[in-house]
Amino acid sequence: MLLKQISVFVENRRGAIMDITGVLANAGVNLRAISIADTTDFGVVRLIVDKRKVALAALRENGMTVKETDVVALVVDDTPGGLHKALKALTDSGIMVEYSYGFVSPINGEATIILKCDDQEKA
Repeated sequence: MLLKQISVFVENRRGAIMDITGVLANAGVNLRAISIADTTDFGVVRLIVDKRKVALAALRENGMTVKETDVVALVVDDTPGGLHKALKALTDSGIMVEYSYGFVSPINGEATIILKCDDQEKA
């Protein structure tokens, strides 16, 4: 399934992530998934949220630099090799994964993997 991901570019400093989550909480936006990548000075916080447009507006109103990106949400079995099978199918189709992050649902025994690929539609 194709989703829209929000990327927030932040200074790598104490409290930066809390600032983002505070803006979202005050706007009534619920986080579904989060990934944080950092360098020495700056980071990228990637988010999947329940109210994307509300989140974008709130983050921008609070002076944050944001970008939307198409990503793929892929559900795989939460078993050894579940992700490997999915990645093999993508690779065999000529699709490269640029980055990913995921989470497991203890309720239904599945894992959801968020993927940014070089060909989102084909993925």
